[in-house]
Amino acid sequence: MDNKKTVLLIEDERDLLQLYSDILSEAGFNVISADDGISGTTMVREKHWDLLLLDIMLPDKDGMVILEEMADNPDLKKGSVIILTNLNDENLIKKGLALGASGYLIKSEVTLDYIVEEVKKYI
Repeated sequence: MDNKKTVLLIEDERDLLQLYSDILSEAGFNVISADDGISGTTMVREKHWDLLLLDIMLPDKDGMVILEEMADNPDLKKGSVIILTNLNDENLIKKGLALGASGYLIKSEVTLDYIVEEVKKYI
């Protein structure tokens, strides 16, 4: 039986999506991913995941809307949520945490190793 924890990664920048998927896989996680808000919402609903790495600026559906839907429907929250974005906006950070995110990482301010450590901390 596979005891690996699963990370759902919703990120629209394909290079970052691949990079994050690779480093998390190398760290021993199963990684499933989506590159827009609509398919990401489907994966949140239909897939098993232990941690969600959620970008905010997404095509089709904003990451905050996904968080709001999860807050409105507790069955959708299957694990921890870490917001991973380039938006360093204090109000956005407060809103994300108020909606149930466990953490908030600014892509440009964190290393790949730090992202892996944060995932391990919350999973």
